[in-house]
Amino acid sequence: MRSPPIRDRTVLVTGGAGFIGSHLVETLAPHNEVRVLDNFSTGDQSYLPEDVTVVEGDISDPIALQQAARGADIIFHQAAMVSVGQSVAAPRASNETNLEASLLVLEQARQEDARVVAASSAAVYGHPDELPVPETASTEPTSPYGIQKLALDQYVRRYEELYDLETVALRYFNVYGPRQQGPYSGVISTFLEQARAGEAITVEGDGEQTRDFVHVDDVVRANLRAATTDSVGEAYNIGTGERISIRELAETIRDATDSQSPVIHKDPRPGDIRHSGADVSKADSELGFDARISLESGIRSLISSEPATASERAAERAVDAQ
Repeated sequence: MRSPPIRDRTVLVTGGAGFIGSHLVETLAPHNEVRVLDNFSTGDQSYLPEDVTVVEGDISDPIALQQAARGADIIFHQAAMVSVGQSVAAPRASNETNLEASLLVLEQARQEDARVVAASSAAVYGHPDELPVPETASTEPTSPYGIQKLALDQYVRRYEELYDLETVALRYFNVYGPRQQGPYSGVISTFLEQARAGEAITVEGDGEQTRDFVHVDDVVRANLRAATTDSVGEAYNIGTGERISIRELAETIRDATDSQSPVIHKDPRPGDIRHSGADVSKADSELGFDARISLESGIRSLISSEPATASERAAERAVDAQ
């Protein structure tokens, strides 16, 4: 199914120079007026096409936010403090970014009458009591990050109900892909880095915990569908519906890289969720979204690909969207 086109719109991507945001910006930039609001604490301006408008600032700054959002038709809200560990260490600072500043984004969207597609998280479910996890599952987050994302998720949906603002919350499961790096990088990029360097691949705990890994290009497609759907005021799981154990993932990456790295185990993270996997039937039926990139092909592409320019990545996605 062809992804709905977004053309000739004014679009704001908060956190647009970051991992997911920059891929979204690349896809939108050729056919829209795209603005990026980013404080570059983790984002990288080199990820951005030359023809986008960049407002360097924080989403908690009302002036910067107003400047970036003026006249926007759609706001893709990606900016966040994404580290669970950092949210535990500094819950107030995390709350200011993940919730208080997000309310400023929603209020600004009301001023502009702009649709909001917001990044929620599978962290809202905590330890799931059923697998795969449907959107109707109980929500018992285990960290300040999860609590903040749950509150944002609720606010996003209630803004549609209370203020007739078109909104969609996307509950990302484990997103991976190019540009996922730095101290809060995902497990796939960490394992790849260790395997390529010939270092031990370190698995936390016994490795039997399972996750649902979804490629960033599929996440971009989900955002495009959320930006055009009539099913607003809703939350959707964004994953593949497939789970893999972390031990199997480590061995898969080791084999794919022809690495001799041993797979070793270290102490588990306190409060780590044992199993996580998305029920994606609602996103399929209401958004027309299904993940197209298998984990195996996604890992192979990460191993084989050289860094591409923004224009090259945009051209690739234009083909993939067909």
